Amino acid sequence: MTGEAVGGGEGGCDGRLRAVVALAQSLAAAHQPRESARAAAYGACRALGGSFAAVSVWERQRGRLRVLVNVGDLAEGEQEYPDDESYPVHEFPEIVGFLHERWAGGGEPEAWVETADGPPAETGYRRPGAPSGGGGRVAALRRRGRGSCVVAPLVLHGRAWGELYVARPRGASVFGPDDAAFATVLAAVAAAGLAQTERLAEARRLAFTDALTGLANRRAVDMRLDEALERHRVDGTVVSLVICDLNGLKRVNDTQGHTAGDRLLERFGSVLSLCGAILPGALAARLGGDEFCLLAAGPPADDVVRVAAELCRRAGTSDLGEGVAVGVASTGDPIGPVASARRLFRLADAAQYRAKAARSPGPVVAGRDGGADDPVVRMADAAERGPAAAGGERRRFRR
Repeated sequence: MTGEAVGGGEGGCDGRLRAVVALAQSLAAAHQPRESARAAAYGACRALGGSFAAVSVWERQRGRLRVLVNVGDLAEGEQEYPDDESYPVHEFPEIVGFLHERWAGGGEPEAWVETADGPPAETGYRRPGAPSGGGGRVAALRRRGRGSCVVAPLVLHGRAWGELYVARPRGASVFGPDDAAFATVLAAVAAAGLAQTERLAEARRLAFTDALTGLANRRAVDMRLDEALERHRVDGTVVSLVICDLNGLKRVNDTQGHTAGDRLLERFGSVLSLCGAILPGALAARLGGDEFCLLAAGPPADDVVRVAAELCRRAGTSDLGEGVAVGVASTGDPIGPVASARRLFRLADAAQYRAKAARSPGPVVAGRDGGADDPVVRMADAAERGPAAAGGERRRFRR
């Protein structure tokens, strides 16, 4: 935050209207809740002529305010995105007063001002009826060399969600009642933007998540695989795909019911997620039915194969139906050029088919049994030409 922003904020009604519009636009451009919090803090800081701003969320179950983002002139120990900067709510009586007296009683969210010299006069800086502060807030201002702050509650979906905090340094003009009124407006705009981003994030999560297992779904795999193969084309990043077919699901569904089958899928999903965590950045997904996969971009092919073997071992020694058939295809193996996601899928699927036909206790890896002459590679490439061409290879696997 530049020094030009300190002390004045946006002047006049036109300037404040422009500041509200700028805040709304920056929030509309944010795609993740973290981006929205940062946009809200920066926009409010500029609009109010602050040198520092923060957005915090109220974690009810822990009774604390947790800072999501700090922007502007950071004091010693402050981070833009803190790992765990939080404050017990009971240390800030003005928050307790707002949350448990005004808000619970049906009051409206109103911003208030604190100064390093103690609470301002009731008629000077704090709007009538706003909570009475001091204590931890004043001590924090002094400790960090700030002269005053304005605090505005953030309300999302009809609930007190957190706060927007803007401060000025010592020597700058102290926030006044007009600033508090304007901060209330800014907080309302920020809350609307945060709520919209949360809804979009939840919609994206549902769109790319398998409802039963909580893993990624086929749509997420397709998107991530396209991105990974683009990296492969640009810089040679190794891209590996592990396809798993859970054996015995139909038998469990037929003999024990679909509820038991769902539990089997969930348990295997947990094992897949656990094994996938061994590979940095790997995506664990359920493709549909009894088919799952791991997608890895970066780790060497041998590392992926080791994880696939561990997955087979865990599935074979636990109560997971009749084990799992696993096929692996990696650009790090001699499988020929991979120009499309479709080819890598065909290779991994062919390897998995061979593992299932042979009842292999470990993974089958495309390209490791003769390179281009590997039966898995021949079957995958034949499948590209049509079912009839692939039939001979598939019959060989059945034998």
